[in-house]
Amino acid sequence: MTRYVFRRLLEIVPVLFIVATLTFFLIHFVPGGPFSAAQNRTIPKEVLAHIEHHYALDQPVWKQYLLYLGHFLKGDLGPSYKYPTRTVNELIAQAFPVSAELGLWGLALAIFLGLPIGLLSALRPSTRYDYVPMGLALLGMSIPAFVVGPLLIVLFAIGLGWLDAAGWYSWSDRVLPVLTLGIGGAAGLARLTRNSMMEVLSQDFIRSARAKGASEWAVVFRHALPSGMTPVLAAMGPVLADVLTGSFAVEMIFQIPGLGRLFVNAAFNRDYTMVMGSTLFYALLLLLFNLVFDLVLVALNPRLKNEQR
Repeated sequence: MTRYVFRRLLEIVPVLFIVATLTFFLIHFVPGGPFSAAQNRTIPKEVLAHIEHHYALDQPVWKQYLLYLGHFLKGDLGPSYKYPTRTVNELIAQAFPVSAELGLWGLALAIFLGLPIGLLSALRPSTRYDYVPMGLALLGMSIPAFVVGPLLIVLFAIGLGWLDAAGWYSWSDRVLPVLTLGIGGAAGLARLTRNSMMEVLSQDFIRSARAKGASEWAVVFRHALPSGMTPVLAAMGPVLADVLTGSFAVEMIFQIPGLGRLFVNAAFNRDYTMVMGSTLFYALLLLLFNLVFDLVLVALNPRLKNEQR
């Protein structure tokens, strides 16, 4: 197992290198630059040239790439072009806790709703306990967050006046964003749980357990649930990384100062270093969470342990 973990950690290095390379050249090939807007203003060319020289933007792209890699290997993601007095490391450190809090609350809501609904549907297939929840789950998956969010704002913030429509200061600011994020997650999780449990409950070892006289509780929770949760846990790694690094739509709708909104603003402002830092941070989290959940799967299913050796 130690060798497997070490090998997976080593695999992170070339993946990050590929992500860094592709992202760097893609954003540099997009028309415009960090100071394109400034070029249209009445700013002397000498000042713009000085700024570009300060950030090494007057160098060839390949040289900028090597300079960036050199700083990245030292853990320095560089200065932000949009916020000259702040570094990308500082901005990510400030925004990530906000996105993480929003994501964890949203994920908790998705698990709290999605798992029981999916399990109930699998245990009562082709009944109203299956049709109604799965119909609602399909509806929840079909409506994107940028539609759900404004609908909740119109209903609960503008119409009823119960909750705040934007900001991130009090508990009332958190309710609508968490609902927006959690509803979609719960819908997907419910369908995934239902399909996985349906497949497990139809297998021979479940029929054997019932034939031996095991109670329905033991069949479901002792025999079926560990196997049924395997696909759900496998999907949790990317989901967790996604929600922790910020939902772009939710953070933009509710004006939440998280990593998702920071990335969107950086993309619009051609803040190269901020885009690079956000992308690499997301990629690193994705790889680490995938590794963690793979280890959890191996712990739950000993047969996988032999395959990983």
